[in-house]
Amino acid sequence: LNVNAKSRTKSAFDNSAIQSSNWWIIPEVKERWNEKITGSRSLEYEKYTVNKYLKDKRKLRMLSIGAGVCSHELKFAAYPNFKEIVCIDIANNLLKTAAERAKKKGINNIKFLSEDIYKTTFKMDEFDMIMFHSSLHHFSNIQDLIESKIKKWLKPKGILLINEYVGPNRLQFNKDQISSINIGLNLIPKALKQRFKSRLIKNKFYGSGYIRMIIADPSECIESANILPILRNEFEIIEEKPIGGNLLMNILKDISHNFVNTQDVEAKNILIKLFELEDEYLKTRESDFLFGLYRNK
Repeated sequence: LNVNAKSRTKSAFDNSAIQSSNWWIIPEVKERWNEKITGSRSLEYEKYTVNKYLKDKRKLRMLSIGAGVCSHELKFAAYPNFKEIVCIDIANNLLKTAAERAKKKGINNIKFLSEDIYKTTFKMDEFDMIMFHSSLHHFSNIQDLIESKIKKWLKPKGILLINEYVGPNRLQFNKDQISSINIGLNLIPKALKQRFKSRLIKNKFYGSGYIRMIIADPSECIESANILPILRNEFEIIEEKPIGGNLLMNILKDISHNFVNTQDVEAKNILIKLFELEDEYLKTRESDFLFGLYRNK
């Protein structure tokens, strides 16, 4: 309830002990993303990107904005291609967790800055690669951010990597999407619809309350629908891989913990049905989540 918008945003992330039951904790969902991005369920995008685009490059410097606990950045840092990876985030506790993980892994080519990106400055052409993983949709004034900072910090022909939500602003889904989400929810038996840390059953999805979203985190999906038009105009597209999420994110929110056991045959069969439902839905709609690589121009 802090009146300061930045403080509310920081409080939403500056907690390394946060537990959730969102779709990204499900192993089969992660494998689905891998397959849609790299063509293989076992190949993650970090290795795919290095092998396909950075194989013969060395002494690279990468900037990751809104890096959080730096799970993906630590994977990149393990490759000899990178001289240094700079992770920046306003959530200091998350960066402390990342620093501890880096120390345990013996990774020393990565550093952590707890700063506000709007106030941060770097040199012109300082980075070979800039990355946003589930963070760009939290920024406002994206056009200005790209023009005044990202394109200037990135070397000519440098690579911008995103793995992002690019759907409707503030998660304001239309009736068609909400209806399809509920069709998917109805495919799930009651035993698998119990909400995380609760006895309540998730029977229906109503959509995201606009005012509630702003109160909880003013930065959430504030300009998400603008991301792709801006990037496509300001950069050369190397590749874009839609990974869905239009239905799965909200069907599985708060009940994903019921699907993490890979030995649960019933849960696995339900996931297969949900994947098929979303794939059919995406045949005529744009994906809400996308992996993209872009070259500075």
